[in-house]
Amino acid sequence: MAVTMEDSAYRQAGVDIDAGSRAVDLMKSAVRSTFGPRVLADIGLFGGLYALDERPDGQVLVSSADSVGTKLKLASVLGSYRLLGRDIVNHCTNDILTCGARPIFFLDYFAAGKIVPEQVADVVTGMAEACRAAGAALVGGETAELPGIYASGQFDVVGFIVGTVARDRLVLGDRITVGDVVLALPSNGLHTNGYTLARKVFNLDEDPERAQTRLTTYLTELNRTLGEALTEPHRGYLPEISPLLDNSERPIKGMAHITGGGLTDNIPRVLPAGTAVELNTNSWEMPPLFKLIQKEGNIPDSEMRRVFNVGLGMIVIVSPDHVEMVMNSSASFMKVGTVIEQTGDDRVVFQS
Repeated sequence: MAVTMEDSAYRQAGVDIDAGSRAVDLMKSAVRSTFGPRVLADIGLFGGLYALDERPDGQVLVSSADSVGTKLKLASVLGSYRLLGRDIVNHCTNDILTCGARPIFFLDYFAAGKIVPEQVADVVTGMAEACRAAGAALVGGETAELPGIYASGQFDVVGFIVGTVARDRLVLGDRITVGDVVLALPSNGLHTNGYTLARKVFNLDEDPERAQTRLTTYLTELNRTLGEALTEPHRGYLPEISPLLDNSERPIKGMAHITGGGLTDNIPRVLPAGTAVELNTNSWEMPPLFKLIQKEGNIPDSEMRRVFNVGLGMIVIVSPDHVEMVMNSSASFMKVGTVIEQTGDDRVVFQS
């Protein structure tokens, strides 16, 4: 059963997913009015597609923009600014990867009430590290000092990425059919979403000194401190996915990057009409950090699956004939579900 706005812990913490979805609905007509024949996809994919020419094998630019969200508040308490740079590059890289694209360049936007040069340099250094690992150039950006918009000590980090893929190698989910197999690559933490709820659950906003004490306390159930677990950099999936994109058999039919909206809202973004996904909740174990959040926040399963990735960072959908090939390509892959015919409103069904 879907979580309503009234009983949503995430909404009570300050984030309304439904309002975000409504905003997208309201802007669609304005956005679509700018489209020309070289825009290859409607709103809803993880990346925007723009064809450079009309050749079937011509290059398509795939772009995405995102932020690290309120994870930066925890990084500020811990002074872990460099990790934020890695977060945003990996997040954006994963987004365009779902369309089959590899990144070529990246730009950043850093805004603050008061610029602290060392802080900015640390964040950008993290971006540069992640860009080198992804084979992307960090070609520029903007550093804005906005007193009156951001309070003292507050800042925001946003990234913009552009990648390329041949038009006949795009991965758009249009080849997905009933009976296909749902695989997943694990996450290594919250990545870059759900932090507003996590901060509320762990009472990290009330007093900075208490927050630092809690974040630096070792927790046996996590095998590390809470702060280390919460600020683990967003995992990049380029190393596992890239070789499969080059395979002549094109084994990957669709991919979903599990970010804001969790499993419930992200997987349907790549499913053809009339299809749904059935996930076997016994096929993977929810990591200890998510179990701790759920326990301390008394959060129902349905909301956990809509707010967090709950251990699955990237969903990969393949035909049954390609399951063995894909799973043999990396020990990280897990078989977690099946594509089924949609029979009700839900497009992601959970079975144990």
